[in-house]
Amino acid sequence: MRRIPYRRLLVATLLVASVLAPVTATPATPVHAASADRHGEDDCPPGGLGPELTAKLDRTIEDVRKQANIPGVVVGLWMPGKGSYVKATGVADKATRRPMFADTFARIGSETKTFTVTALLKLVDDGRVRLDDPIGKYVHGVPKGNRITLRQLAEMRSGLFPYTADEDFIHDLLSDPQRTFTPEESLAYGYKHKNTFAPGARFQYSNSNLVLLGLVVEKVTGRPLAEVIDRRVLRPAHLRHTLFPEGAEFPEPHARGYTDQTLDGSVADATDWNPSWAWAAGAMISDLHDLRRWAKVVATGELLSPETQAQRLKMLPTGFPGTSYGLGILNSDGWIGHNGSIPGYETVTVYLPSKKATLVLIINTDSLVGGQEPSTLLARAITQVVTPDNVYAGGIAPRP
Repeated sequence: MRRIPYRRLLVATLLVASVLAPVTATPATPVHAASADRHGEDDCPPGGLGPELTAKLDRTIEDVRKQANIPGVVVGLWMPGKGSYVKATGVADKATRRPMFADTFARIGSETKTFTVTALLKLVDDGRVRLDDPIGKYVHGVPKGNRITLRQLAEMRSGLFPYTADEDFIHDLLSDPQRTFTPEESLAYGYKHKNTFAPGARFQYSNSNLVLLGLVVEKVTGRPLAEVIDRRVLRPAHLRHTLFPEGAEFPEPHARGYTDQTLDGSVADATDWNPSWAWAAGAMISDLHDLRRWAKVVATGELLSPETQAQRLKMLPTGFPGTSYGLGILNSDGWIGHNGSIPGYETVTVYLPSKKATLVLIINTDSLVGGQEPSTLLARAITQVVTPDNVYAGGIAPRP
């Protein structure tokens, strides 16, 4: 079996899939959502960014799309005082050649982390949890759980072995991409291993951390995580086209998603694969317009107290040039937000406070290009054009 680096099985950056023969997955039950009521935010002048810059962006995006072999791309860029740019290019379905469309829903992978951590931080604001509480206070059986804090989990500095790095997990997941995993089942794969370092010693991106934080939210509230996120995060943020699925359900309309995360390395259609293995770390779904709004909400702390938002934005080094990490959020050369990757889809949702600019990318593949995520290549190329003083450095990947 081809060894797959566990970073590719994360959802910001999230991926996975499996197929021993051509995929014949049963489509998930469609969930329809009207697009007519999608909120608009007219903080950018009409008419785009001007013909010269628009043409340059068109060329840049198409060059990266072709070079990185990305089937379809959606780009949304909003720059108050200058204008906006929204464009879909390529195909949404490689079989039918249906054009890509801006209205698509997408699996957002590790961007889910921003929602889970926001739900946790609202509990901090309520005085119901403290960031420096040990995880063992809420979840039993965590290796060294009496020493690992909620803060360290959110910072990716717990030292817990990432369950996505376990060989048995990789095999079980890739052997049956329709399988449903419970949070406890996912975590158990990581618990078989010793912790990789002492709590707080360094950065290591791990879905284990966020799955545990999801369990904390459930323990404290007594309600399912999806319900808490919907009631306390999505509704207050007015995100009407973002959801936490129970299984493989996927709202319409959506593009097909393609991955090479398979047992034999072939490309497969991962559209309807079950993201339950990623749960609080990467199972959510959204669209361009909701992600546009969320970029600003999460970066500026609209749902949190100023004190708690300040805690969230305390960025620490990751070991990756240009990118630091706070509480479930990254700073990539000034762009604040998160990227996401899950089999078939990648996204980037970031906000640049210095220019009040927002960038959202959606692509329907997660296949790496020269070891890099295609969404990173695209975001970097776009920001080199529009914000040369703030060039997106990339999402977070683990140490080799």
